[in-house]
Amino acid sequence: MFGITQLRKDPGIRDLTTHNRLSHLGSGKQISPRRSAFGAFLLLIVAIGFLVLPAGAYTTPDSLVAAGKVYVSSYTIDPAVLFSGDTATATFSVTNGNSNSGNTTTQGIVVNHATFGDNNIRLVSGTYDTSSNVGPLQIRTYVFSVATDESDGTYYPTFSLDLRDADSLFYRTPVKVDNTPLMMSVISKPDTFTQGKKESVTVQIANPRQNDVKNVILEVTGNGTTITPSTQYLGALSANSATNVTFSVTPDTESVPTMTVKYDNGDNHHSITQSLPITFGTDKKQAAPEISNIVVKLNDGVYHVTGDVTNAGLTTANGVTVNALSPAVPQDPYKTYVIGALKPDDFGSFEVTFAASGETSIPLQASYKDSDGNLLSSGQMVSLSQATETDSKNQQGGTSFVIPGIIILIVLGAGGWYVYTKKIRKQ
Repeated sequence: MFGITQLRKDPGIRDLTTHNRLSHLGSGKQISPRRSAFGAFLLLIVAIGFLVLPAGAYTTPDSLVAAGKVYVSSYTIDPAVLFSGDTATATFSVTNGNSNSGNTTTQGIVVNHATFGDNNIRLVSGTYDTSSNVGPLQIRTYVFSVATDESDGTYYPTFSLDLRDADSLFYRTPVKVDNTPLMMSVISKPDTFTQGKKESVTVQIANPRQNDVKNVILEVTGNGTTITPSTQYLGALSANSATNVTFSVTPDTESVPTMTVKYDNGDNHHSITQSLPITFGTDKKQAAPEISNIVVKLNDGVYHVTGDVTNAGLTTANGVTVNALSPAVPQDPYKTYVIGALKPDDFGSFEVTFAASGETSIPLQASYKDSDGNLLSSGQMVSLSQATETDSKNQQGGTSFVIPGIIILIVLGAGGWYVYTKKIRKQ
């Protein structure tokens, strides 16, 4: 670093005699070539010094006062809190607080260099190396990209501004690193699933971090299962907040679908996953039609079964029907008996007719639909060995005696009425 070289008006050494008196032209000793070369070398050094003067060469009392009014007016970093391995964008606004006073115009501040970062929060973008002027009451913005691989904690990288006419400006700012991810939990689902039956599942997605995240997406995938909807966009999720998401599951087989929450911390992609085991079993709240009070009669090879169906479940059984299954062969007039809707603890009567030659028992089925339209059924075996036989011929014979008797009574009544009216006329 060269210092400031000042030039004086005093005579130069080559114009002095050995007794330090002014020499007149042509008097005194002749200047040696060696001294002439030395003087030329000194002049060259002075010239070079002026060409490479440092920034401090511009420093004046006024420039120092003006630089004291330059400050960082705002600072932002996105994301506000980083994961290890994240990249963030840091933005600094530098304000020149000098103003024009009266007729005196305060000159702007010249910035030669600007940078940000340290060993923990490393700079991954370029620095500002081109001189720029920040005028009175003007604001200049500096944007940097930084990254970190550090563990959880708070770090203090430095923003520095190299001023041409004064000392540099240094501004330390905190940068937080926190590797806490989002949380996902199932808050509502059936105890067990039923094959082919659509069920609702509700999950809660929570953000325990100190900063907001954006572009939150829930995806549910799995084989042998229909998910509706399989993807849901939730948008931004604020710090220390949660949201609930509901989707439907219709399983064809037992499986383990995967729930994935994707989200962005700034421009950095992150995700969490959780499994949703699906096992088949009996739904404790579903409708449960139960067949009771069964009476079996046999008439000319056709069985006539009557009874009641009671809904012993906790939900309504819609479109309840009763019919006999193979090896029974349904017969008219009651191949299938329709009862209709049965609310919990409600019942309805039925009767079915069928043929079952040589069978000692047959399955009787009660079918119904749930609220989603899924067809469900339950069955019960009915013994035919205790069937009460009825003779249709005897029934027809009894009926043949009754009808003539009625005719005779009608004839007798008509005859008696005729005799009675005849006697009245004679009187």
